Amino acid sequence: MLTLMNLLVPTQGDGSYNLYFGLSVTMIILMGLAALAMVLLIMLQPSNSTGIDALGGSSETFFGKNKGKSTEAKLKNWSWICLAILVVFAIIFYILQLEGLWS
Repeated sequence: MLTLMNLLVPTQGDGSYNLYFGLSVTMIILMGLAALAMVLLIMLQPSNSTGIDALGGSSETFFGKNKGKSTEAKLKNWSWICLAILVVFAIIFYILQLEGLWS
């Protein structure tokens, strides 16, 4: 743990250390929550393969015509939103690690 703490940009004697540490921990927690939400949303989505039904041919169904309004489309959109949030949090976390920001 001490080795990990040595990697932090400000040292513990600096006045900005508490702010830096708080922001870093907050960003890690938010990234973890966004990743967990993304995993859950992806697991809730049905698979794209039709399985054994593909052997007999497929016909257009009501759900196929209205795919944009279905629950599947909403889950897919929320997955993309969670991915975007995760990317933004990762970029912010990287910016927090820059030395020039804390000196």
